Amino acid sequence: MSRRRSIFLLTGLCLLAAVPAHAESLLSADDLYTNHTPSRDGIGKTYFGREIAQVMGHQGAGWLERMTRVSEEQPDRVVEGMALAPDARVADIGAGTGYFTFRIAEAVPTGRVYAVDVQPEMLEILQKRIARRAIANVIPVLGRPDDPQLPEGSIDAVLLVDAYHEFAYPFEMMQGIRRALRPGGQVFLIEYCGEDPRVPIKPLHKMTQAQAITELEAVGLRWVETRDILPIQHFMVFENPAEG
Repeated sequence: MSRRRSIFLLTGLCLLAAVPAHAESLLSADDLYTNHTPSRDGIGKTYFGREIAQVMGHQGAGWLERMTRVSEEQPDRVVEGMALAPDARVADIGAGTGYFTFRIAEAVPTGRVYAVDVQPEMLEILQKRIARRAIANVIPVLGRPDDPQLPEGSIDAVLLVDAYHEFAYPFEMMQGIRRALRPGGQVFLIEYCGEDPRVPIKPLHKMTQAQAITELEAVGLRWVETRDILPIQHFMVFENPAEG
C-alpha cells in the first residue's frame, strides 16, 4: 500500500479502523452519511467526505448516445478489458439507453446481461431498442436507489460507468451489488479522473482513485488494480472475496 493511500484511508476510514474484518456488516447509514445545504450539482448528502452528485435524468438520454463518446470513453476497450467469458452473467448498473449493455451482450453470446436502471423512462427506451435489435440475452431490471434488485450470488461481473458517483445510497447499493456477485466476481468501476482538473467534467461527476477505493472497500470489496487504458477515466477493478 502506498504512503499516499495509507494517509487517505487513515483520514477517511477512522470509524472502520476500530472494527474487525467484515466491518461492513456492522455499519449503518447513520454512521456514514451527513446532510447539508446542496451545492450546485450535488444533493446535499455526503459519504466519506464526498458530496453525492445529482442524477442525470432520462431527459439527457441523447447525451448518452453522443457521437464523441466513442473517442472520449472508448467503450469497446472497456468491454475488452473486462475479459468476459462467453457465458458470463453481467450486470450493467445505470444502463441508461444500453450504450454499454449492447456491447456486453455481443461479448457474452451464451451469457446474460442484466441492464439495471432506477428510471422507468430509461428502461422504456432500452426495451424499445432491445426489441428493434431482436436481442435475446438482455434483461432490463428496474432497480431501487438502494438496491439493484439482482439475483443473489449469480453475477460474474458488474460494470459501473459514470454512474456510481450519482448513487443516492452508495453504501446500500454496493451492499446489494456485492450480494449479487458470486465469490470472486468482479466490479469494474469507470469514473472520470477526479485528480485531473483538465478533465472537462463537473467536479462532483468525477472521482479520485483513493476515494473510490475507500468507498468500495467499505462494503467488503477488494481493490485489485487500476488500469491506465482510457483517455480521461479510471478503469478500476474490484473483487468480491471468497469467504473463508
